[in-house]
Amino acid sequence: MKQQTLAMAADQGARYEHYRKPTRRDEFLKTMNAIVPWSALCEVIEPHYPKVGNGRPPIGLERMLRIHFLQHWFNLADLACKEALYDSASLRRFVGIDLGREPVPDATTLLKFRSISQSPPS
Repeated sequence: MKQQTLAMAADQGARYEHYRKPTRRDEFLKTMNAIVPWSALCEVIEPHYPKVGNGRPPIGLERMLRIHFLQHWFNLADLACKEALYDSASLRRFVGIDLGREPVPDATTLLKFRSISQSPPS
C-alpha cells in the first residue's frame, strides 16, 4: 500500500475540512464513476493507445479516458481542463491524480488523446 502524500490527505479532507459537504459536482462524478463501464471502454481503446517504449511513457489509459469525459461533461478545452484538474480536488479524485506523486497531464497530451478517440475505427 502506498503511503499517503500531504497533497492527497488535503484533497481527501483528512481532518482538515471539518465542515465540508459534497457538492453537486462531487455527486455527479460519484454517479458517473458508478455507471460508466470504464473497463469495457478501455478494452475498446487499448489497441489504439500508445505502447511503452517509444518516447515518454504513456499515461494510464483509464486516467486519460476519465479526463476526456471530464472535458465533455464540463465543456473544457485542453488547457482549461489541465487548469481545472490543478484547481479542483473533486476532479483530481475522480481521475486519480495525487499531486504529491505526479503532475496533471499537459494540454498537448490531452490533445493527442482526443485525436486518438476521435479518429474513425478501422
